[in-house]
Amino acid sequence: MSFEIFVALFVFAAVTSVTPGPNNLMLLTSGVNFGFGRTVPHMAGVSIGFVVLLLAVGAGMGSLLTTLPWLYTVLKIAGGLYLLYLAWKIATSRSIEDGEVGAKPMSFLAAAAFQWVNPKGWVMAVTAMGAYTNPASYWLTMVIVAAVFGVLTAPSCAIWAGMGVGLRRWLSDPTRLHVFNIVMAVLLVASLWPLLR
Repeated sequence: MSFEIFVALFVFAAVTSVTPGPNNLMLLTSGVNFGFGRTVPHMAGVSIGFVVLLLAVGAGMGSLLTTLPWLYTVLKIAGGLYLLYLAWKIATSRSIEDGEVGAKPMSFLAAAAFQWVNPKGWVMAVTAMGAYTNPASYWLTMVIVAAVFGVLTAPSCAIWAGMGVGLRRWLSDPTRLHVFNIVMAVLLVASLWPLLR
């Protein structure tokens, strides 16, 4: 992989990792509602789960979606339904201080599994593996692509969760928190727009 291609990959990975999408909106919301420490398993699940998805796409899953377009449709529908479910959970959640029984942040496994139905994640993975791997040294460049995303996804997750923590004091008012959660739920639903095109 040439230096120019590596720089282009780095910029692509940085921009796509830090821009708003389902993962980042959920991390922001989790930071507000649960704090940074309790959001760490969620962050780890996103980071590791996305690297596993990248490697799976690079190892052939991406071409499987091209060969079986109905499978991509199934993934889009499953992802859309799960995002609607998560949006509902966010919109109807209350602060921990209000005593919501059973409220807890997304677990490591749930966050890692979510990558498999995350529409933005699939687009990023297929694009990255298609654009930045080199057929002459495919397996090496595939691992480099996954490693660059692995290095950049973790700080991106921390930034979004940290922004949520920064908003936590201002949102300690139950009314503000309720409005925030509804806005985040609406934005999460709005992130489904690419699925509908």
